[in-house]
Amino acid sequence: MSLKDEIHQLHAQLCNGLADPLRILILYSLADGARHVNELAEKTNAPQPTVSRHLKILRERGLVASERSGQYIHYSLADKRVIDALDLLRAVMADDLRKRAQVVVAAVSESTSN
Repeated sequence: MSLKDEIHQLHAQLCNGLADPLRILILYSLADGARHVNELAEKTNAPQPTVSRHLKILRERGLVASERSGQYIHYSLADKRVIDALDLLRAVMADDLRKRAQVVVAAVSESTSN
């Protein structure tokens, strides 16, 4: 598979699955173990039908797995490395915000010294 094909697949599968903040919160909620939809709704403070809709998308994108246990379906991370990837992206964002803040502080400092 070419790099271009891989990038298209990455975008279609993973990036699209991560394109909503609630889906990312759901993934983080699953980082410490499997949960059913009502637990995820409570943990994310989102309506259960909304969480169910997002879980369907995450399942279709291969980001979560599901397993029936009695009357409940328990959801879990399909691959725990997705949390590592999200943490890395958050670190990149935090570094960028720090750099931007330093630029603003430097500009304000320069304008007050003139």
